[in-house]
Amino acid sequence: MKAIRKSVIAGSWYPGETSVLKKDIKKYLANVPDSDVQGEIIGLVAPHAGYIYSGQVAAYAYKLIEGKKYDAVIVVGPSHRIAFHGVSIYRQGGYETPLGVVPIAGELAADLMKYSKIIDEIPAAHAQEHSLEIQLPFLQIALGDFAFVPLVMGDQNAETCHDLAQAIYKAANKKKILLVGSSDLSHFHNYNTAQKMDSIVLDHLQNGDAEGLLESLDQDACEACGGGPMVVVMLAAKKMGAVKSKLLKYANSGDVSGDRSSVVGYTASVYYK
Repeated sequence: MKAIRKSVIAGSWYPGETSVLKKDIKKYLANVPDSDVQGEIIGLVAPHAGYIYSGQVAAYAYKLIEGKKYDAVIVVGPSHRIAFHGVSIYRQGGYETPLGVVPIAGELAADLMKYSKIIDEIPAAHAQEHSLEIQLPFLQIALGDFAFVPLVMGDQNAETCHDLAQAIYKAANKKKILLVGSSDLSHFHNYNTAQKMDSIVLDHLQNGDAEGLLESLDQDACEACGGGPMVVVMLAAKKMGAVKSKLLKYANSGDVSGDRSSVVGYTASVYYK
């Protein structure tokens, strides 16, 4: 039996009961208005907080891929729990959610490791990490059956971002691949401060400006726990032909909870051709 990573956040970050989870995600998707995005979608950015806070924002990204087919999905997220260098891949088996097991795209995973020396298997990076798993139920509802490759970034510096984006581009090679960058934005500032800081990230996402986002993050002008994953998706999507970008939605936890004294920012964006 290949390694199946069991859910560690079902029942807390999102509903653990299959029927409730399906109903909630379908409700979030139904609340998203029709979009003017036309073309082949290559990359998405989506948040990774509990669904009660960020699920509606995430739905703006996932609504765009409902019913579409991809050869595989690559989900890139930050490491919240352990520190390590490079990027950790989960190479075989699958990730389980209440909606079933999402199998690993083994051949694509092997190709990614072939094209990059910084990608390694670090099981502890995946064991408790929520930033990848939180995306899967939305993908399961939107796409149905699919295979994926989970990537957790230990380093989020420019060198790592460029290396990983290039590896993704080479491994994708004529396959139809969807990229998902998992990130929240500023953390624990008041509502107005959060909006000002987050607006810097939003401008870069809207313009597909990966280098600008790297620079703004490096200068501490803004915050994003998954800044690296967002940059990687923008860089790789551009290499894969995405010439268009669009900011889809922004909100923060204060919009849901009503508590504006200390909030976390969320956004969704798309990269397409």
